[in-house]
Amino acid sequence: MGDEGTQTRVRRIAGNILIFLPGLVVTVSSIVKFAGLPRVVQNMTADGFSGGKLTLVAALEILSAVLFLFPRTRSFGVLILSSFLGGAICTHVQMGEYAKAIGPSVLLTLSWIGTWLRHPQALWNPNRGHAAEKQLISGDRHETWASKSA
Repeated sequence: MGDEGTQTRVRRIAGNILIFLPGLVVTVSSIVKFAGLPRVVQNMTADGFSGGKLTLVAALEILSAVLFLFPRTRSFGVLILSSFLGGAICTHVQMGEYAKAIGPSVLLTLSWIGTWLRHPQALWNPNRGHAAEKQLISGDRHETWASKSA
């Protein structure tokens, strides 16, 4: 295995770790909301999310984490997770809780860096044409970056 193979392996491992960590944190966060832990319910209620809204937030949270963690749905999952975490950031900023916005910001950054490390073709550059697609053509079968196994 040459230097390029080692770099690819390290990049893949680092990408997997940076994908797994935000996915795990978001999953645990949704489980805590579903469990109805008093402190979490109190904090979410203070931000305007109580009752059915809290359940909806928990459901969207677990959905975004699952879509992001599963390799075949990662392309869609990273977008949904970005939207979800962006909403969390906006909520904290709107409530004047600037320090609390750091957590979702870090998770969002890690998820995109992990996706880029694991699937560099995910960030397609329109100035380079369809280079990412050309790299993924395998025989007669066309594969997308999201269909590649983790």
